[in-house]
Amino acid sequence: MPEGTLTQMPDRPDSAPSSGPLIDTFGRVASDLRISVTDRCNFRCTYCMPAEGLAWLPKNEILTFEELTRLLRVFVGLGVESIKVTGGEPTVRADLPTLVGMFRDVGPELDISLTTNGVLLESLAGPLARAGVDRATVSCDSLLQHRFAEMTRRDALEKVLRGLRAAEEAGLTPIKINCVVIGGTNDDEVVDFARWARETSYEVRFIEYMPLDAQHAWERRKVVAASTVLERIDAAFPLIAHGGNVEPATTYGFADGSPGRIGVIPSVTEPFCDSCNRMRLTAEGQFRNCLFALEETDLRGPMRAGATDGELVDLVRDAMWNKWSGHRIDHADFVQPARSMSMIGG
Repeated sequence: MPEGTLTQMPDRPDSAPSSGPLIDTFGRVASDLRISVTDRCNFRCTYCMPAEGLAWLPKNEILTFEELTRLLRVFVGLGVESIKVTGGEPTVRADLPTLVGMFRDVGPELDISLTTNGVLLESLAGPLARAGVDRATVSCDSLLQHRFAEMTRRDALEKVLRGLRAAEEAGLTPIKINCVVIGGTNDDEVVDFARWARETSYEVRFIEYMPLDAQHAWERRKVVAASTVLERIDAAFPLIAHGGNVEPATTYGFADGSPGRIGVIPSVTEPFCDSCNRMRLTAEGQFRNCLFALEETDLRGPMRAGATDGELVDLVRDAMWNKWSGHRIDHADFVQPARSMSMIGG
């Protein structure tokens, strides 16, 4: 695996600690879990999958509500404090509010958020809020109808905007917008997105274009650095940095006091691997200690074979203990994961 710049803990034991926080050999504590509830998606975003879609997992390979809830209970016992429900597109999972309610029963104090393309939020925002979702993050890569349709291969911008309004009415706030910036495609809209943030009070987060597409057609030259995005916005609407960021997005407010925020996630040019607290569970029960991990740990197989909670804990602890220092996207020795973002979980 690629070597990073982090320093491993002195006197590193050969195996993971059997108690205490969920930790790796670099001293990073994992407390944030992304739970993918389906690999299916009703969009076909050009930077994620081909127009015809992917070979979806058979239903019997997807974790059941009871299996997902059991694993969440295991992770909460290991110190998980926040979860994000993802996909694919999570809202296409039937009876999603029921599952969220089961998650909420596991952890009344859990921070539960949802990442979605927003197209089904108009009808689901209320039920999801009542079930226990705290807030929503909606992916939106263009504010132009024709470009949105080109990038997602779906003419659905108006539905997404209605979904955002429904999410706001349901109290899934603060609402965050994820915008993947691709050079020569939508990078000319960053100031327009900033203006939109000022008008709506949303937090628009610009994400550097990452190599997570099923076609493995990612091009480094199309990455627009977060610093460039900030420079363009600051020239139009002066920004002030917000302190105390507790997640990968570095956030900024507007110097004139206007509502809304800007965030940047510079995964390529300024990776935050040294402070990462995230881990992921795929829809079919594979545990990933890094978004770009080249190996996974199967939890579904042992669980369906009768593994105890204690045995599942040991599997998770060992997998996290062996987490690498970082993904090295911007280095010559980077290896792209075989699976795309929709299959891994956001």
